[in-house]
Amino acid sequence: MQNRLFPFVLFSLLILSSCGGEDAVQKEAIGGKMYGGEFKFMSTEKVSSLFPVSRVDIYSQRLNSQIFETLLKIDLTTMDVVPALAESYTVSDDAKKFTFKIRKGVKFHEDDCFSEGTREVNAQDVKYSLEMACSGLKMNQMSYLLVNRIVGASDFYNKSKNSIPKTGVSGITVINDNTLEINLVESFIGFDKVMTHTNLGIFPKEAYEKYGKEISNHPVGTGPFMLETFDDNGVTLKRNPNYWRKDELGNQLPFLSKVIMTYVKDKKSELLAFRKKEVDIVLEIPVDEIENVFGTLLEAQAGKNIKHKIESESSMSVNYIAFACESAEFKDFRVRKAFNIAINRNEIVDKWLLGEGWPSEHGFVPSMENFPAEKVKGHVYNEAAAQELFAQAGFANGKGFPVLDFYINALEGSSAHTMALSVVDQVKKVLNVDLKIKLCTIEERNEAIANGTAKIWRSGWVADYPDAESFLSIFYSGNISDNNGAVNTFRFNSPEYDVLFEKALRELNTEKRNELLVKCDQMIVDQAPVMPVLTDDFIIMVNARVRDFKTNSMENLDFSEIYIKELKN
Repeated sequence: MQNRLFPFVLFSLLILSSCGGEDAVQKEAIGGKMYGGEFKFMSTEKVSSLFPVSRVDIYSQRLNSQIFETLLKIDLTTMDVVPALAESYTVSDDAKKFTFKIRKGVKFHEDDCFSEGTREVNAQDVKYSLEMACSGLKMNQMSYLLVNRIVGASDFYNKSKNSIPKTGVSGITVINDNTLEINLVESFIGFDKVMTHTNLGIFPKEAYEKYGKEISNHPVGTGPFMLETFDDNGVTLKRNPNYWRKDELGNQLPFLSKVIMTYVKDKKSELLAFRKKEVDIVLEIPVDEIENVFGTLLEAQAGKNIKHKIESESSMSVNYIAFACESAEFKDFRVRKAFNIAINRNEIVDKWLLGEGWPSEHGFVPSMENFPAEKVKGHVYNEAAAQELFAQAGFANGKGFPVLDFYINALEGSSAHTMALSVVDQVKKVLNVDLKIKLCTIEERNEAIANGTAKIWRSGWVADYPDAESFLSIFYSGNISDNNGAVNTFRFNSPEYDVLFEKALRELNTEKRNELLVKCDQMIVDQAPVMPVLTDDFIIMVNARVRDFKTNSMENLDFSEIYIKELKN
């Protein structure tokens, strides 16, 4: 696979300048760290909900993970499962019973839903939060994670389409105030990783009872930050003064006074805002726009450029094109396979994206530690074979295949838009198929998918936890649903795949489990419900005044330990 030289050249760049902007008065902490200061960034997509189970997109997750905390979390350096709200946990020998000890002394954010301002988290809160994630409520998008796994969750899901039943989920049991037990339908050694999912954050029953459907605008969690404002301009989070965690030096976290996210119409505006020191970070840096930040050599020599650093990490993600597998256009796997081998992924990365990304040469699961992705034989570009398959399906030289809207949730000129243009160009040349790009928001795309208007669309999947199962679960037929909780939005339904996937979940031996998951991934290549195109590097440009910021392959943003220390001229 080719090397992406550009990010690594940038990684060592520091452009000399002075750093401007006035923050609130700061106070020094142990070890030269600083309390105070505002951290600012921008989002290309609007966040419509700050309730963890109601949104699965990464834009919402990046804020919800600052407000809510999960039982367990992933150490982003080692990728191991470590304690969070649960101080410890045990797993039965058959991996069907997981017992969690809830950390004492952790309090929810102060909020009007409590009669005394706040209270301590207990096992009942965990049970209630997980049951919400198992519910059939329209606002819940996380049911796919738990419903088919926890004893009694499926029955609970069917009974909770309108409200939460008092009976609860039978497989989630409160032993005492600080102990919770979860019983699974089948053995599943990866369940502890599922419990790290950002969208399984813990919240109090009182908040849902007070705010109901409006809870999306009234998040109450235990995280390092709490909501200050939430409107059409963006979201502002403020420091939680009662946060329970401390850093390795004994400083109470977090250091920042505020985290401010605003919206941006195009990438160029975001890059210019960074250059003007109006934001502290830029995500997803386009190669062709980098000069807008760096400026000219003369500007650098005059000290007019912002001092910064580039953080780069190989991303545990995949960018792909999805097909509506039940539609007349894509119900035949030969059509889907033809599309897959009609595109030259290396050309897309090298010529269209100027080296941004890594072509998907194997299966749907990207390269990750402890999974042999290289054993999966991916799609190989072959014009003649693509045309033959298309003809076999009844569309020789594209005749009879309709012009389709191609839904792309991206900004014009972005990498995602460019990738879509390359797919349109190649599919036209090889299959004589016309795709009309329709730029839209995530909400618009999801609505078009849900009502059946979208037949083909661009999407992406970032690991919810570091396990191949996190990627392959979205093809399981049990995750097809008319509810918002569906992740198998392409409605791929294969009994053979389901049997193999379920067998992999039950397997306790890691090596044998991986062998089964490799077979699952190969089946996805062969049946082609989607077109995996490329994997990104997660590249972030950070103002040098921001300290202790770390990237990670799951593209999480953790603001709990970063601090701001202004640079000396």
